[in-house]
Amino acid sequence: MQDWDVVVVGAGNAAFCAALAARERAERVLVLERSAEDEAGGNSRFTAGLMRMVYDGVDDLKQVIPDLTDDEIRRTDFGTYTADQFLDDMARVTEYRCDPDLTEILVRQSLPTIAWMRGKGVRFTAAWGRQAFNIGGRFKFWGGLTVEAVGGGPGLVDALTQSAKKHGIEVWYEARATALVADDDGVQGVVVRHKGRTQTVRGKAVVLAAGGFQANPEWRARYLGPGWELAKVRGTRFNTGDVIRMALDIGAAPAGNWSGCHAVAWERNAPEFGDLAVGDQFQKHSYPWGVYLNAEGRRFIDEGADFRNYTYAKYGRVILGQTKQFAWQIFDAKVKAQLRDEYKIKQVTKVVANTLEELVAKLDDVDPKQALAELQAYNRAVRADIPFNPNVKDGRRTEGLAVPKSNWANTLDTPPFEAYAVTCGITFTFGGLRINTDAQVISTDGAPIPGLYAAGELVGGIFYFNYPGGTGLTNGSVFGRIAGSNAARPR
Repeated sequence: MQDWDVVVVGAGNAAFCAALAARERAERVLVLERSAEDEAGGNSRFTAGLMRMVYDGVDDLKQVIPDLTDDEIRRTDFGTYTADQFLDDMARVTEYRCDPDLTEILVRQSLPTIAWMRGKGVRFTAAWGRQAFNIGGRFKFWGGLTVEAVGGGPGLVDALTQSAKKHGIEVWYEARATALVADDDGVQGVVVRHKGRTQTVRGKAVVLAAGGFQANPEWRARYLGPGWELAKVRGTRFNTGDVIRMALDIGAAPAGNWSGCHAVAWERNAPEFGDLAVGDQFQKHSYPWGVYLNAEGRRFIDEGADFRNYTYAKYGRVILGQTKQFAWQIFDAKVKAQLRDEYKIKQVTKVVANTLEELVAKLDDVDPKQALAELQAYNRAVRADIPFNPNVKDGRRTEGLAVPKSNWANTLDTPPFEAYAVTCGITFTFGGLRINTDAQVISTDGAPIPGLYAAGELVGGIFYFNYPGGTGLTNGSVFGRIAGSNAARPR
């Protein structure tokens, strides 16, 4: 049995932010990571490293990207992203269900927290390749998402891991937490199976930051609903809900959207779990520039309803609901330059054709006759008199279709045509533990459980139905920092 000031369960972004914040106040901080070191980092390692934050122009951005050059600033329109815009985005995409107090903290602490991470050795850059379009020689950012970690998710995890070790935080790999040690005075430690041996590590406080339950097909079917066991898992195979269960077992209150999740369009033939060698490149997020077809050969969603940042996290669920749980994304040559880098990898299910008739004949598992009629009807419905502009919701729409396309509606008339097969890739689940604004876990009786804190994907109440892109990592960082700092206070 060993004694620690703070024990953190998990080793991703939220967990390391908790550990680093705890270390500012406490001497002995331990991080427990279920996986071996070569698979460590949780879902954070599979992300692109994008982090949504409030900023009022270049001066704020330079707090987290101090090496922005004058030339980069001159050739980029970064715009601004105000707290009110962030709050409005959170409210709108969660259908006004997000916890107002937690959301306020998430938004207001976004810039200070990311600047704090920069001070801990995490390097950031502007996401020119993912979030900006070059218009007339000048990059313009859109959708309020501007900052990414250098090296993406793997770079973020590596930087946090090195920072933790530099600050004297001990990290145990192959250390699977199995239960919380708790009594009438609160949580006293964790039972952990470390490299095949079970032991108890005692801690004055414990921070849970080990992800949702998306890698558990039984829980997916139980909570998300029938068919969800068929989804692909975008990230780590280790987020199976064990740590949520540990907290529920000692009386923690569940909260949030337990039947909801972040799920996206994902390569149809991707492996069951994420592949670190491919990372997030199985995603297929350029659908606003094309159209979707299902097995019946019909469009089933408004591809141009909003910027990708505000629709991609909910469209995976819609794809899963289609016959055979898949769809094809179809583009023509006019938008080829707009397709994201993920369309260029080798591991894609792709067909190319010089006519629409030839294309639909190549689409596996699709009714070709209906598909051709659908594409032709779509082409006739496009308001081609309205200019196409990828940087704004341009209003270039269809008219008269049962399923409209509200923006960026380009006719499919310029060969070669390309189609990509996608299914549902689940990122993380929205249901989890109830916390207060100090990141304390709340019991089913309504009071905080002494000594127990939580952050990241296993917290419920922040995301419902959908989320604004880049908010997950920011959420983990903000509440990880709060949880770690408060866990290290004497109790």
